[in-house]
Amino acid sequence: MNSTPQTPDPRPAYAAAAEQLFQLISTIKPDQLDHPTPCDAYDVRALLGHVVSGARRIAPVPEGGNGTGKDVPEWIDEVPTGRWAELYDEGRARMNAAWSDDAVMDAVVTVPWGSMPGRIAMAGSVMETVTHTWDLARALGRDDTLDEGPAHFALAAAQRALPAEGREGAPFGEARQVPEDAGVYVRLAAWLGRDPEWKTAPDGH
Repeated sequence: MNSTPQTPDPRPAYAAAAEQLFQLISTIKPDQLDHPTPCDAYDVRALLGHVVSGARRIAPVPEGGNGTGKDVPEWIDEVPTGRWAELYDEGRARMNAAWSDDAVMDAVVTVPWGSMPGRIAMAGSVMETVTHTWDLARALGRDDTLDEGPAHFALAAAQRALPAEGREGAPFGEARQVPEDAGVYVRLAAWLGRDPEWKTAPDGH
C-alpha cells in the first residue's frame, strides 16, 4: 500500500468493523459452521479461525512482530459454536489496545503484505475485516444487515492498495465489473475479485 497525506486514521474504522463482525459471529448456529462462503478457501468454521488468528497475528506488530503465523488454527474443529464470539472479542481487544498509541500510525511496521507506516498497515486490517464480514454475512444470508460506514473506508483502502488489473502474485483475483450504483459492500467484493452475486443456497450448502 502506498501512503498518502489523505490516509485517515484507520482505528475508528477498525473498531466499527470489528464490532460488526463480533455481532455477526455471535449469531452463528452450530449447523452453519460447515456452510460455504464467498471466499473459496474457507467454509464458515475455517473463516472464523482465519479472522481470529488474523487479529492475534497483527496485534503484536506495533511491538516489532511481523504478523506471520498459521492462517487457521489447528484446533478449529474443537471450538464450540458459542465460543467463537469470545475468541474474536479477545482478538479485537488485543488489536485495539496494541494499535492505540498515536505514534504507531506513522511509525514503519512490518506486516505480511510489506513494510509501511502503521496507518497503512492497519488500513489493510480494516479491509480484511470488512471483506470477511461480507463473506460471513453472505454465507449466513444476513448481508442486508451490514453498516455501510466501515465498507466505505475499506473500499477506499482497497482501491489505493490494488490496481484494477495486473494482480499477479496478489491473493486477489482481477476486479469484477458491477453497476456504479451497486452497494458499497458489493463494490468492495467485486474490486477484490469475489463474485458479487454469490449467495448461499437455501439449505446453506
